[in-house]
Amino acid sequence: MNRATRTTSYPDNLCLDTEQFEAPTVAKEIVHRSTSGDVMPVRWLRRDDTHFSLGVQWPVNHRFYAPLHGKYSPTLVPETFRQAAILLAHAEFHVPADHTFLISELTYTANPILLRLGTPTTDLTLDVTCSRIRRRGTGIGGMVCQMTLHNGVGVIASGGGRLQCTAPEVYRRIRGIRITAEPDDMPVSPPIDPRRVHRVDPVDVVLAPSARARRWQLRADPRNETLFDHTVDHIPGMVLLEAAHQAAQATVFPRSWYPTSVDICYQRYAEFNSPCWIEVDTAPPLSPGIVPLRVTGHQDGRSVFTALVNGSVT
Repeated sequence: MNRATRTTSYPDNLCLDTEQFEAPTVAKEIVHRSTSGDVMPVRWLRRDDTHFSLGVQWPVNHRFYAPLHGKYSPTLVPETFRQAAILLAHAEFHVPADHTFLISELTYTANPILLRLGTPTTDLTLDVTCSRIRRRGTGIGGMVCQMTLHNGVGVIASGGGRLQCTAPEVYRRIRGIRITAEPDDMPVSPPIDPRRVHRVDPVDVVLAPSARARRWQLRADPRNETLFDHTVDHIPGMVLLEAAHQAAQATVFPRSWYPTSVDICYQRYAEFNSPCWIEVDTAPPLSPGIVPLRVTGHQDGRSVFTALVNGSVT
């Protein structure tokens, strides 16, 4: 999701070859993580050329993926989807390790009841269907992934996204001199009160105050090892998604808000060297007890992302 890859190599024996999911643990490099404890998919199985099943385990007692209102972190769902798409692109569609990925669209709908703490999350299954595959040589230039996550009790979440794969020389042309940008190029403003977004550590807060209601400046603290766990030349897409989550939470505070669905579309890269503004507007309600909000990000007068987020409020 708007993340540059690192050049690396992968172990040869990562892919499942049996119905029993008997395979080695997924290497962290193949899902672009630097810490094994942040890896969500642990094994996978090819059903046919476009259908796959993945075994998923969520981390326990993770510092960043902290519970929210008695439920598992909502960020676990989109991060699982993101890692699964990248894993399949490399392992099943032969995208080279030095290519760059962009997830231009991401959507998920979650079942808060099955996300309550105590519900089994150590043996999840993610079913993936890949479509609109753009072939490019022996690899692909992009695809759409539809995903369903379940735990044996029911469907925890469903959704998917659109993945684009870019060769290094093309990415260099797209980014130009900005390819040398680093997170330290972005001034990190003081955060809003972490309690407004149900965080404890200020390093996990991605919003800074502004003079207008329902408007914040994006802050991306490179000391956050989950959001910045490898080299990037722009603000990662998962930071923008976290900003949408937190902006919704800050809007309804002090009431409790838990996302039930998110539909986010990325229009362009968010750069480190210019303020990015996060704004929230109300949207027409869809059902009782659900508060819909429209969250947008703008930088230098241009739209960076738009997100429609729905959440249950108590």
